[in-house]
Amino acid sequence: MAASAKYIGEGSGTLALDESVFGERFHGPLVHEAVRAELAAQRRGTASTQTRGEVSMTGAKAWRQKGTGRARVGALSSPTRTGGGVAFGPKPRAYTVKVNRKARRRALRAALSVHAERGSIAAVDPAGFDTPSTKAAVAALASLDGDGRVLVVLTDGEESAVKSFRNIRDVTVMHADAVGVADVVGHARLVVSEKALTRLTEKAASR
Repeated sequence: MAASAKYIGEGSGTLALDESVFGERFHGPLVHEAVRAELAAQRRGTASTQTRGEVSMTGAKAWRQKGTGRARVGALSSPTRTGGGVAFGPKPRAYTVKVNRKARRRALRAALSVHAERGSIAAVDPAGFDTPSTKAAVAALASLDGDGRVLVVLTDGEESAVKSFRNIRDVTVMHADAVGVADVVGHARLVVSEKALTRLTEKAASR
């Protein structure tokens, strides 16, 4: 029997799920690699510290080598002294991790298939939101099975539905083009519109 997503809210019936996308075998290491790459790409990599050659401090020897009764010492910019440079500190860098396009698609298929297998994916009809209504969105989600964070995936032309869901606690609203593997596996339940499902299927399909 083909997998399907039941409509919540005022919608009725079910939305068919493409077996070639939502029937992928789960591959843990591949999904982990894709999630790691997506989260790493979100890091700004702007952390920076000053080395002993960059701190604003004289490079002169603090006091003479002998005769003071104190331990011998060099420049005050040494990392071992307060106000000195930082040894082996962070510098601006890119955290990008490359994942092949085919691998990313398969990981997305695997993540979506988990929701299809456990029945945690549902459909929503954006036409039911002529005007933004958080109350209507809450009522729609009340009929959603299970518990945990919800990812609502919508697309262009569904702005009223976006505004209806975006202010609800533990609900994340995303455009279908922006959804990644980390977003799918990071939410316990998935709600999609028909147009968004089509776009997700195109993104994850094996080419």
